[in-house]
Amino acid sequence: MLNSSSNYSANSLILLNHNTQVHTFCLHLLLLVTAAVLATGQLPARAQSDFQQAPIKYDATKATDAIAKLAVQLDSGERRLSWDPQHGWLPALLDALNVPASSQTLVFSKTSMQIESISPRNPRALYFNDNVYIGAVPGADWIELSAVDPELGAVFYTLDARPDAIRESDAPNETQLKVPKIIRDQTECLRCHHTGKTQNVPGYLIRSVYPKRSGHPRYELGTTTTDHTTPLIDRFGGWFVTGSHGTMRHRGNAFATSDSDAPIDFEHGANQFQLPKRLHAKNYIHTGSDIVALMVLEHQSQMHNAITRAAYETRMAYHYQDVLNRALDRPADFVSDSTRRRMQKAGDELLKHLLFANEAKLTDQITGDPAFVEDFQANAKRDEEGRSLRDFDLKTRMFKHPCSYLIHSEAFESLPPQVLSYVQQRLIAILTGGDNDEAFEHLGETDRSNILTILTATTPRFADKLKK
Repeated sequence: MLNSSSNYSANSLILLNHNTQVHTFCLHLLLLVTAAVLATGQLPARAQSDFQQAPIKYDATKATDAIAKLAVQLDSGERRLSWDPQHGWLPALLDALNVPASSQTLVFSKTSMQIESISPRNPRALYFNDNVYIGAVPGADWIELSAVDPELGAVFYTLDARPDAIRESDAPNETQLKVPKIIRDQTECLRCHHTGKTQNVPGYLIRSVYPKRSGHPRYELGTTTTDHTTPLIDRFGGWFVTGSHGTMRHRGNAFATSDSDAPIDFEHGANQFQLPKRLHAKNYIHTGSDIVALMVLEHQSQMHNAITRAAYETRMAYHYQDVLNRALDRPADFVSDSTRRRMQKAGDELLKHLLFANEAKLTDQITGDPAFVEDFQANAKRDEEGRSLRDFDLKTRMFKHPCSYLIHSEAFESLPPQVLSYVQQRLIAILTGGDNDEAFEHLGETDRSNILTILTATTPRFADKLKK
């Protein structure tokens, strides 16, 4: 390629024809590019989105998440799922993956791959736990699945939901004969689930739109990717929402009007305790689309993305450092300041999500489905006084103790050691008063003390780090 370039002089062409000199030129070029990456902490645009290469190798790496494990069990015959005449595979999937039915939220905007099946009369149901997401549309051809893999982040799957696609087992006399096939997605899901809205990693997003009565968004009015920092008034557009929120308002339960200056009737969608009668309730496993579940889902989706981004950035930064060390014949353990800065930048962003920096304030009481609260808190890790990171506030903010419960997740614990250690050290400094970054000024002295106590009691690795 170099010999064909018109930008090189004749002398350069002669020089580059020598193999050893070509090798030297390419090596220097590699060093320059790598040095630029390390100096800026950023990859070129094309490489930054290419997570199929080392060190991530997204598609080539075998997933070990909860859904991947279930798929292996189903294929081997170790596990069977029962087929429900009304809901198909869904009840058995929820049970197998420990996903509570009370986590049900319903989105009626046409903003997923199954837009032909989704409508305000037939919304898509989403269910989740700390690591798994399940999307099901009544009557659709497949169920969408995703799980957070400790190495890869979000991994996406589909399961054929059509009755005529059921495979028979080798035991014809058994009652649970159905054998579904879970397929890992390679390309389709990532068209939407690997963008700036997912922090440029394979991840998740919850969107708030201005929906027409057909369910199609009015894109000319814009869309919002929501999390705990989004004001309530900008949330839930295109979703059904059950539960009370007092004088606060949101976009849910309503359709966009023709008035571009006031496209949503906020009063129409406020404080709804039941789903619209237009829905066929028998098509859904649970009775609502809980506001608290939606708020947790918003936080959790971007928190998972922040964890994945910190892992990717750290692994990539140290991978390029290794390449540079070998090229320059440096010690294998040499780490440049620029590599550390890149890792620390990702760690700092993770800390902001972890500690609910810039969380939108609540101005009235929110009350959701007690069943979801009970399920969400069922496995809470508590300190000696019974406090947990899963304790809700729902008066001025989401949680009583604003540190994400996902600090206890496998994904967080599996972060590369460099960034995990950095985040833990900074977290300790923030909670003990040694780090006064204004990003965390929302944490009062009592907040910091309580979070520190909870983490010390419930997270052994954090407690060990605190002792050092």
